[in-house]
Amino acid sequence: MSKAYWIVRVDVSDPEGYKKYLAANGAAFSKYGARFLVRGGSFETKTGGARERNVVLEFKDYETALACYHSPEYQHAIAERGDSAELDLIVIEGYDGPQPGDN
Repeated sequence: MSKAYWIVRVDVSDPEGYKKYLAANGAAFSKYGARFLVRGGSFETKTGGARERNVVLEFKDYETALACYHSPEYQHAIAERGDSAELDLIVIEGYDGPQPGDN
């Protein structure tokens, strides 16, 4: 079974309001075993558009990643975020197949 990921790109317009979301999202992430692989950090856009902040969370599988998003805990975090940020969020299944160089 493949792992799954949330890939999130964020522009924060109200840092004080966004802090409410940050304080609330941990309950869902903890409950569903999310692990941050990327949380902010330096980046360089090579093609297309970008937002000011990037986040990648890892989950044990696709169903768990979706369950976390739809959970009451995460829906509460979304409500806490309100209009403090604009973001793009996708839930995507990982890949466990052959890789370059595999024989």
